[in-house]
Amino acid sequence: MLRGLPALTLAALPLLTAGTPAAHAEPSRTAAVATPGTVGFRAPIPLFEAIDQIPLADEQRAGYKRDLYKHWNRGLNSSDGCDTRKEVILNEAVVTPQVGAGCKLTGGSWHSPYDNLVVTDAARLDVDHFVPLAEVHDSGGYGWDAARREAYANDQASPDTLIAVSAASNRSKSDKDPTQWLPSDGSYHCTYAATWVGTKLRWNLAADEAEHQALLGLAEDCPTTTVVYETAP
Repeated sequence: MLRGLPALTLAALPLLTAGTPAAHAEPSRTAAVATPGTVGFRAPIPLFEAIDQIPLADEQRAGYKRDLYKHWNRGLNSSDGCDTRKEVILNEAVVTPQVGAGCKLTGGSWHSPYDNLVVTDAARLDVDHFVPLAEVHDSGGYGWDAARREAYANDQASPDTLIAVSAASNRSKSDKDPTQWLPSDGSYHCTYAATWVGTKLRWNLAADEAEHQALLGLAEDCPTTTVVYETAP
């Protein structure tokens, strides 16, 4: 996520504002998932090639319940009072908030890349599963055990699985895949496609034909976009 907007500038912004050009220039979230020598490391590959590595399969929604994917768990630091959701919000802050008892967050600011907004109240943020839980289930999660489902739902080992965004943009997205929804900020579409593809490859998830074609359509407008991912344990 983008870092470093001046605190004085952000203090003058309302709760939700359109991002400045500097906030708009967000680096790819898939640029540095792992380093050579890391187990599961994949070198950068062009977006078209990465899409073709996703297995094709029909979706299977049968049996899906959101609570099958336990979230949020106690996070990476079980003693800090912050669950996975709060840890992601803290990690992605542009200006770090104050952390009170029970991991209550006060102040701070965040850039929401889906809609290019600056958010200055953590209560107005959602932590989105980049590939939504229902889509995960449809695409192979239906065959996972409870431990793997929880691992996906709380995955902080990759910077791509979870993302802090404005609540409004997350609820607009819901459980839609790229055939049905794309971020309102068109300049983020290449990063969005690369992150979606990298997350599916990380977790060995399939795509149906419609999703595959939608991703290829996005890739046509993203000739220099690459995907880097690390296979989930």
